[in-house]
Amino acid sequence: MANFSVADGFCPSVKNILILDSEGKRVAVRYYSDDWPTNGAKLAFEKSLFIKTLKTNARTEADIALLDNNIIIYKFVQDLHFFVTGSIEENELLLCSVLQGFFDAVTLLLRNNVDRRETLENLDLIFLCLDEIVDRGIVLETDASVIAGKVAIHNMDGDSPLAEQTLSQALATAREHLTRSLLK
Repeated sequence: MANFSVADGFCPSVKNILILDSEGKRVAVRYYSDDWPTNGAKLAFEKSLFIKTLKTNARTEADIALLDNNIIIYKFVQDLHFFVTGSIEENELLLCSVLQGFFDAVTLLLRNNVDRRETLENLDLIFLCLDEIVDRGIVLETDASVIAGKVAIHNMDGDSPLAEQTLSQALATAREHLTRSLLK
């Protein structure tokens, strides 16, 4: 799957990124569009989205749906439902890249334990992932290793010693430091 970034010369965008549990309740959500101006409107959208996709089987790979003139790319893992919403004019492959990059980064950061309990215990990492992927709706990065590396660096700045990082986090950290030293 292709990776996209702002450096490619166009500004792809998303309207929201959602993680809902197997009952349709919020786990982590981030809205970037004013299409849903109130919390009630957001909850109604999430409920209709959950109901529309509930009977599908998007466990092995991402699936696509249309809802209220929006394109939704979604994937189910364990007891979580991941969604990325874009405008009807947005490129489906880009939205799929955003979803896959987000899911893969979360998988790396949660050490393959992607379930509701682990996600709730690590919400700080989930929201840092979202911040690295999208800024005010504009897609910044879709490469999972880059996203996870940046989140690991943010997380490491606080309290995590190098010895407690996973191998992939340590490699991402080393790659980031090497890149910084080469750009000086």
